[in-house]
Amino acid sequence: MKIFLAGATGAIGKQLVPRLVSAGHDVVGMTRSQSKQDAIRQMGATPVMADALDAEQVADAVAEAQPDVIVHQLTAIAGFDTRHFDRTFAATNRLRTVGTDHLLSAGHAVGVTRFIAQSYAAWPYARTGGPVKTEQDPLDPAPPSQMRETLEAIRHLEDAVTAADWTEGIVLRYGAFYGPGTSMAPGTEQFEMVRKRKFPVVGTGRGVWSFIHIADAAEATVAAIERGRRGIYNVVDDDPSPVAEWLPALAHELGAPKPWHVPRFVGRLAAGEAGAVMMTEIRGASNAKAKRELGWQPQHRSWRQGFAAA
Repeated sequence: MKIFLAGATGAIGKQLVPRLVSAGHDVVGMTRSQSKQDAIRQMGATPVMADALDAEQVADAVAEAQPDVIVHQLTAIAGFDTRHFDRTFAATNRLRTVGTDHLLSAGHAVGVTRFIAQSYAAWPYARTGGPVKTEQDPLDPAPPSQMRETLEAIRHLEDAVTAADWTEGIVLRYGAFYGPGTSMAPGTEQFEMVRKRKFPVVGTGRGVWSFIHIADAAEATVAAIERGRRGIYNVVDDDPSPVAEWLPALAHELGAPKPWHVPRFVGRLAAGEAGAVMMTEIRGASNAKAKRELGWQPQHRSWRQGFAAA
């Protein structure tokens, strides 16, 4: 198949392109940066320049490529400030709304058979009921004020893609990425914060996180490209776990002291309401549907082995 990949040089794009090329697919990688074209060529794909926020550029790039499948992996996250959550994700939210609409329009014009887009499973589910959610469970109807714009952008992307009745619209809700090229890898700010005891367990630490190694996320995406059907899939590992469990384990793997424990109100002052919620209230996600329908299994079945390997 011919695959048009928007976000070819991101963390998951760098994992995805070589896998698609190795599987015999013809890959066109979109970038808005002249300097990144060589990196796309070196991975075995054909680069094309376009700004995802420019409808005409996207339409021209897709029309020239004439792909069978469009894969939307565009993000623009620089740092992570939970006190100003929506500000951190503002550029990504534009890509999830305007960028998604442009790619869908371009894909419709050339008749792509599948349209696959990146979403997120690591915090958006409703903070009620059990600790682990399936794709059938609702998203948070009342997120903290600092997270509302970001959740609305996620809703827009998911609704637009799954409502596209002219193609197989597939949404992949990835867990929290870790591994090469992500914000959770050796030498990154988050790992260093844990190492220096600047990443405490807040309150009860009962917020349940779902992780996914970046290589496993790429493998699931290949499976969705080749076998996916319209709908939403959680792409996470087998071991959703509370912060009070995974954070001390990560500190141990890094050779760091145990994290401090601080009351929720202290965490809220330092990390904002969004940060406190992520530490104490969010729910994890089940990967049963992705394993069943995509024939996919994560090689890093748990963050426990994955963190140790990293």
